[in-house]
Amino acid sequence: MTVEFRNTGGSPARSGTITFATHVIGALGVDWATIRSSQSLPAPIAAGAARSETYTVCVESWRVPLGMRVETQDVSAVWE
Repeated sequence: MTVEFRNTGGSPARSGTITFATHVIGALGVDWATIRSSQSLPAPIAAGAARSETYTVCVESWRVPLGMRVETQDVSAVWE
């Protein structure tokens, strides 16, 4: 998954964390579970600059029974 980060602030973003919420979806569309995973943000990003980063989001196979699928539906970022 590729995510673009844009620093609209007036100072450089020096560090942070991105969190992915990956949902395990059943054959009938029922959301059975949400698996959260976090990774470091690409830093630093200068004020007014943008940067893209590609992440691999994985879910252990035992969490996704036959006939179910996974979807990463929510992404959030926190800069520190």
